[in-house]
Amino acid sequence: MSPTSSHATTRAPRRSRPVRVADEIKQWVVEQDLKRGDRLPGEPEMIERFGMAKGTIREAMRILEAQGLIETRTGPGGGSFVGEVSVERARALLGNYFYFKNLTIADIYQVRRVLEPELAASLAGQLSRAQLAELEDLAEQFPAPPQSAEEERAHHIGSLEVHARLASFAQNELLGFLIGFMSQILSDLTIYRRLYNPPNTELWRKGRECHQRLLVALRDGAPEDARQIMAEHMQAAEAMMIRQEAEVQRRFMAEQSLGSF
Repeated sequence: MSPTSSHATTRAPRRSRPVRVADEIKQWVVEQDLKRGDRLPGEPEMIERFGMAKGTIREAMRILEAQGLIETRTGPGGGSFVGEVSVERARALLGNYFYFKNLTIADIYQVRRVLEPELAASLAGQLSRAQLAELEDLAEQFPAPPQSAEEERAHHIGSLEVHARLASFAQNELLGFLIGFMSQILSDLTIYRRLYNPPNTELWRKGRECHQRLLVALRDGAPEDARQIMAEHMQAAEAMMIRQEAEVQRRFMAEQSLGSF
């Protein structure tokens, strides 16, 4: 293969004109310091400003609308306005990317083990009474161990809500977003693969204990204690979830074998 053809195989695909214009519009919005709700110029001005045909401008605007970056309103006072991508929408879009990636429990916990102890340490002594009370309510919503698969499912989702809510209090928005996203995809993975069946009393007990200890460290302003407690929690939860995953797989294989007779 010649150097020219080798280079051609690694070159990034050429982006379409509407995509490039959409990027230019985003950059212009930033340069103009426009905020959510600010009106964008009308179509004739956009055509003149970016030097593109009507069809290209319209397609670029549709791209930005699909991304949630602009909003279009009809009727009196209508037009195009600067939008804002919500956390929920951003996580949903990112979740779509990973939907067919075959993530494992180990993949998710490799990230959680690094990030969540740091989050816990950063928030020790920084939370308000109302925030601590909210976390305590979430941590105490299931005082008894699960007795059925459905209860286990609810317990597991409830436990992850504690972590998602803690992430929402992060002073570092990127750190909070990533941890909240990890909690969401782990919850989705648990439901999709039915990792809540059979009920796991040990997972409930250790999770509840860690949450109680963590709340004390957060309330007392003890960052190193909070970091250590969360690290232990992540390590124990990963081991138990991997065992749960293996048990579900073993049961599935057994059912397949019986069905083949």
